[in-house]
Amino acid sequence: MRKILPKNLFDLAENCPNPLYVVGGSVRDHLAKRIPKNGVRDFDLCSPMPAETLVELAQNVGFTVKAVYRNTGTVKLQDQAGVDYEYSCFRSDKYVRGTHVPIQTTFTQDIRLDARRRDFTCNAVYYDIKSDEYLDPLGGVEAIKNERLTTVAPAEKVFSEDGLRLMRLARQAACLGFSPDTDCLAGAKANAALIADISPERIYAELSSILVADEKYGVSGGHYVGLKLLDDTRVLDRILPELTAGRDLKQRPDFHKYDVLEHSLRAVLYADKSVRLAALLHDIGKPLCTLRHGNVHAHPEEGATLTRAVLTRLKAPIKTIEETAKLTALHMYDFNCKTGENKLRRFFAAHYPILEKLLLIKQADFSACTDDLSIAPTCARWEALLARLRKERAPLTLKELALSGKDLLNAGVEPRRISEILQTLLYHTVCNPKDNTKERLIKLALKL
Repeated sequence: MRKILPKNLFDLAENCPNPLYVVGGSVRDHLAKRIPKNGVRDFDLCSPMPAETLVELAQNVGFTVKAVYRNTGTVKLQDQAGVDYEYSCFRSDKYVRGTHVPIQTTFTQDIRLDARRRDFTCNAVYYDIKSDEYLDPLGGVEAIKNERLTTVAPAEKVFSEDGLRLMRLARQAACLGFSPDTDCLAGAKANAALIADISPERIYAELSSILVADEKYGVSGGHYVGLKLLDDTRVLDRILPELTAGRDLKQRPDFHKYDVLEHSLRAVLYADKSVRLAALLHDIGKPLCTLRHGNVHAHPEEGATLTRAVLTRLKAPIKTIEETAKLTALHMYDFNCKTGENKLRRFFAAHYPILEKLLLIKQADFSACTDDLSIAPTCARWEALLARLRKERAPLTLKELALSGKDLLNAGVEPRRISEILQTLLYHTVCNPKDNTKERLIKLALKL
């Protein structure tokens, strides 16, 4: 453990009258042999010392104090190298059922009481910097060894105190590859409704982390494990009821092995990290269409509307909402590979900014149908046509046209029509690449 700690921490620990501990993620990761792929470690510090004492000692050895929260005994620090730390005085917290913020904080000298305020025992192992020793008041080392998530107190109590722990359970299982024990899983299921007490922003942030959880330590399929845990505990029913409406909704057996919900989760499993949110929601319109029409023919369009509503409810960024809705609306385009070539060329030009992601969604959707990892027929067709377009030097964006709006203005085109004409010329030249010369385009523009 000493090898991964910055030198500044040893200087601080030497000057502290009480033992200074590192606790939480960095200790757990070291014992579990989990190394963050981005090289960034979180250093959470604690001891019985009051925040005011720690502030003075930290400043004396060169730390910058970024913030002090006296009510919770918390201090945010930064060292000379720009590494951030968070210090908390030993404390015990009291909650009202489901609330994320404690209603009462009591400072203590008892490390066991401090450990009891945490979530899982794997996060409650303390490393004494000065003595180079581990303190394990709740059996966290054994839990780490067995790759288990066990709660620091009866699971019913732990999850009833803070509804956000329901999402943290799924995220940590996903990132670490740890599995919840029976009591932990039962406690989460019993308190699933408490996720309603958590702000949409926090839920969206946790969900976003789960969707890329395999990236943190390189745990293969971790993102799928996290989503399955949300499904098993029925937390997913509370945060995305439109999605879980697809549970047990059967699909055509000649195309699909799974119901709509499981197909969606497997689409995430096979999707590139850049499109996993869209993969999760791409078929969200199927349950509604089945209910309304008895078929799923309009599910891309209905799904786009639902996607906007869902992500707006979760307070997602507007750019994310619009892109995800657009990918949902278009994910079935040319699914049977029968769209005419010129029409497909114009489609490429119209949607070029998201074309790469649309290909990724189509591949994930195809693979999730029967766990087939071969290239999707539509993707093979599109990639071949795109290769031909590049060989022909066909323009796919306005920047690739051989003339600009200024050229049209100089040729006498009315300013109000320039945008419309440029778009028309783009659609023409993507089908007729040889016409992409300034002279030819000006002639076409004047005819328009």
